[in-house]
Amino acid sequence: MATKSSRVLPDCWGHRGASAAFPENTLASFEAAIRDGSEGIESDVHVSLDDVVVMFHDPALERTTDSTGHIKERKWYGEDGIEHVRTKKEPKQAIPTFSQTLDLLMKPENKHVKFDVDVKPQNDPDRLFSLMHKLISAHPDWENDLAPRILLGLWHPRFVKSAKARLPYCKRSYIGGSPAVVRKYFWKDCDAFSVNFAALTSSDGQRFINECKAAGKGLLVWTVNQPEHMMEAVRWGVDGIITDVPKTWLDLRASLKADYEKTGSQYGRIFLWTTPTFYSPVVSAFSRRWHKQLEAIAGPFDQEENVVPPALPSTVAPAVVKSAA
Repeated sequence: MATKSSRVLPDCWGHRGASAAFPENTLASFEAAIRDGSEGIESDVHVSLDDVVVMFHDPALERTTDSTGHIKERKWYGEDGIEHVRTKKEPKQAIPTFSQTLDLLMKPENKHVKFDVDVKPQNDPDRLFSLMHKLISAHPDWENDLAPRILLGLWHPRFVKSAKARLPYCKRSYIGGSPAVVRKYFWKDCDAFSVNFAALTSSDGQRFINECKAAGKGLLVWTVNQPEHMMEAVRWGVDGIITDVPKTWLDLRASLKADYEKTGSQYGRIFLWTTPTFYSPVVSAFSRRWHKQLEAIAGPFDQEENVVPPALPSTVAPAVVKSAA
């Protein structure tokens, strides 16, 4: 059993920033998560019609903004551009670009913060990753100060080859809710796995946790907002908790550091048996539904890529590429 001095508690990753308090996927939300003390932020990417990488969750603008339309069909620049769109949620915010988010992360006071980029399956992988490489490599000393902090979150195996070719210096992570999918399609090529909390409550999920530990693979769990769920993730020994409420986890983590046994004893595990969403048939149904949706968007998981993307240009430092292999 770990002692108080040796116990390592999970990192805090702000899901779309501090999205419970601020408009999701905005600079204000990212800044709040960092200000609270998060070690990482998580956000999503899409590409506009004029090749601007945009931090946004949905493929379309309606749910969270005062505008409409699919991002891939809208230009960023111009009188009608997405640059003028604002969030519905107060305080109203502009949608940030990937470039603006990198600028935030490269501020001297933020160079410790990691960045989990959720790559939405609606994207064209070669196009997206080429644009991302151009923006990442534009920063001074990006190989040392920026690239090691970026984690590419991949839902669909179609994106793995392009990620390895276009952004080989970035660590890769699976995102989803199926340990079986990880084992079949992502285990070899990913450094970490970002798995839905419910999927890890099953017997197979518990086996998967042990497999990750044995193989030295990182394990993040999402989206964990309730303290009793956070405590359960601590018991599992995950590496990171992705949450809409970073301060809730950071405050609980501080209490656990002060007195692990007293704080931990306040949170029981009965919810695992009383919450229908954690029942194995429900977990399996959600996993199957996600799989079908992903294949409808990006094609069958088993489809072979016909063309292997060319290697990155020689401007990428060989040492960086080698260290990411």
